[in-house]
Amino acid sequence: MTTNVPHPLITIGLTCFNAADTIERAIRSAARQTWPNTEIVIVDDCSTDSSVAVVRALRAAIPAIRVIEHATNLGPGGARQTILDNAAGEFLAFFDDDDESIPSRLASQYARVVEYERAHGITLVACYASGTRRYSNGYEMPLHAIGQDDIVPRGAAVADYILHYAKRPGWCYGGTPTCSLMARTSVMRDVGGFDACFRRIEDLDFAVRLALAGGHFVGCSEALFIQYSTGGMDKTPEVNLAAEQLLVEKHKRYLLDSGYYAYARLWPLLRFYHFQRQPLAVMFVVLRLLSQYPLKTIRHLLTTGPKRLMHENRMRRCSCD
Repeated sequence: MTTNVPHPLITIGLTCFNAADTIERAIRSAARQTWPNTEIVIVDDCSTDSSVAVVRALRAAIPAIRVIEHATNLGPGGARQTILDNAAGEFLAFFDDDDESIPSRLASQYARVVEYERAHGITLVACYASGTRRYSNGYEMPLHAIGQDDIVPRGAAVADYILHYAKRPGWCYGGTPTCSLMARTSVMRDVGGFDACFRRIEDLDFAVRLALAGGHFVGCSEALFIQYSTGGMDKTPEVNLAAEQLLVEKHKRYLLDSGYYAYARLWPLLRFYHFQRQPLAVMFVVLRLLSQYPLKTIRHLLTTGPKRLMHENRMRRCSCD
């Protein structure tokens, strides 16, 4: 199904939590979009800084803004679901409170979605934008969107990639962050929206459910947003590990049926111990993985290990410059 309206309403969803220093930049990038029919729905997730005051001041100058204030902090999953519940747009695109999108982002993603729908006769489509991650030390890393090439990842195979890194030859894999997502609002609602239990990686949980429902993952190859890397108590290795284990447990039945439940449980531990600089614990997990999934573990380590080490080396070099 394609829309009959030349420029259907697109909701821009912005979650905000203690982002007084960055939220204005994000909102202004939303207001500068070239798409002529938008609303900007901002959910403040019970900030304790001056974020709400910044947003209210901007609302006076930008009529498209609607503000919803949470009385308690629900985390990213709950805040994104509040946006989805209140979105009036036929399409919904998420921006983050510390990112910046270029003016053509909505137009580019809309064109990618509707062209794919027309070509394939389906609407269960999510579109992800490519971008650039910018670190405070000056290092920049390209963020390549999933599905930006001709062969579009789709169906349960995408869930396999997210949950236990199973890859199909020729498919264009990449990131599925919610901050780069656009889809029909109805598609997001049909697959269950966002799980408030996730205070991290709610994007992966959404993508897994979309994949298991038969969804197609398309992407825009051009860099359409800048992601400014920031820290915080909600981004610690411990919080991330807990969320990754929650994801595995939520999809335990599927993983047991496919034979990769143990693998999906162990690999996040490997990353956690690496970030914690515990080499003996890393080796112990590697040995457990090798004992159960020798070929898969070796392929995974050889594919991702050198890239991770190169990334960390570049980070160190930039910090020393």
